Amino acid sequence: MISRKPIDIPCTLQERKVLEQIALAAHELGVPCYLIGGFVRDKLLNRRTKDMDVVCVGDGIALAHKVATYFENAKVSFFKTYGTAQVKWNEFEVEFVGARKESYRAESRNPEVEPGTLQDDQLRRDFTINALAISLNEEDYGSLIDPFNGLADMEAKIIRTPLAPAQTFSDDPLRMMRAIRFASQLQFTIADETFQAIIEQAERIKIISQERITDELNKIMLSTVPSVGLNLLYKSGLLKIIFPQLVDLAGVQTVDGKRHKENFSHTLQVVDNISRNTKDLWLRWAALLHDIGKPATKRYEQGHGWTFHGHEMVGAKMVPRIFSRLKLPTHEPMRFVKKLVELHQRPISLTKENITDSAIRRLLFEAGDDVEALMMLCEADITSRNVAKVRRYLDDYEMVRQRMKEIEENDRLRNWQPPVTGEMIMETFNLTPCRTVGDLKNAIREAILDGVIPNTYDAAYAFLLERAKEMDLTPVK
Repeated sequence: MISRKPIDIPCTLQERKVLEQIALAAHELGVPCYLIGGFVRDKLLNRRTKDMDVVCVGDGIALAHKVATYFENAKVSFFKTYGTAQVKWNEFEVEFVGARKESYRAESRNPEVEPGTLQDDQLRRDFTINALAISLNEEDYGSLIDPFNGLADMEAKIIRTPLAPAQTFSDDPLRMMRAIRFASQLQFTIADETFQAIIEQAERIKIISQERITDELNKIMLSTVPSVGLNLLYKSGLLKIIFPQLVDLAGVQTVDGKRHKENFSHTLQVVDNISRNTKDLWLRWAALLHDIGKPATKRYEQGHGWTFHGHEMVGAKMVPRIFSRLKLPTHEPMRFVKKLVELHQRPISLTKENITDSAIRRLLFEAGDDVEALMMLCEADITSRNVAKVRRYLDDYEMVRQRMKEIEENDRLRNWQPPVTGEMIMETFNLTPCRTVGDLKNAIREAILDGVIPNTYDAAYAFLLERAKEMDLTPVK
């Protein structure tokens, strides 16, 4: 029996106006229509949302065009093949579709579609909490239509499928990623039988395009506590398929009674730590990948223990391949993540005694404007449960920050540009592009970074003339 009861979802006045106009348009066209899906779910959970999904028992495209006539400057986009349309007006985006039922072939996630009833449409939804509908019809306007007890699942914070989960995930394997994403975003639990079906169907994810998988992965990374979703991906077996390099971090080996840190759980903790301080997706990715080179560099040294020498350099080299495979942006975001992975061990080395100003200069030079992001990553990398140890690390990093500030104010090395350029060198000595020009540029840079000369044009030019004399180069008149 379908439960129908009035419900007052917390809408703004503007949202209510939009819903009333949709209801009026549907009434004039004589088609039953319902608000459904994520907007209903998020409003009931008091989450911010503005995108609406409307399903009608009839022509969704015709309804969209009718609704658009009520709003000045509304824009309609429609896709006749799929029977869907979108109306954009001010900050609102409303998707319209005719109620339908779907059937799938095993080798594809693209369904065969035919017109259906509201209940057919609710049956095709991925989870009970996304199958909630609210009537926009005159006779029962505002009533909640909840055939699968989605409201009870929402109150219990459970992710469950309307149909048998094995069928739901076989029909569209991307729903496995979505289940985990919603669990991560909403801090819900996936029902036991639903999660078991994900484990059993995990291999089906291979028919999904990498772009769609990565989109869900990024949404997990942007959730408040990303480790929830990342852990579920690992436990379900999906992570081994979609991101095997991350799974390689899992596990602990023991030799001579000595065991190394469990690097997978450590990595998830680092991601959670940094997520408390930033919503920057790529900084979160840097946290996820900061130790990705450890499995390849893990060694047991007799009398010393486990080492991961050079894991930051190995990890940095892995970043472009990982971004390419996952279809992540391979331009600036990739370069940013690669830089932070490569440099994440450097600040801790600067906390030792007698560290020279030169070492600080070099870090400022290499990190550039990303030095603050690097320091955030380093602080997030502290996962010890020893409060005194954590405090000591944080104090050390604060000391590094202070020294960087002092040197930066004096030497201005962030995003450093040479005070004497290659063009100037070629003009001074009547040279064409060659190795000599590069050697002179590098010599000036190293002299500035080592503190031999200040970062000024006059000092750099005087140094250039001295170095050129040693190379038997004479300035042209």
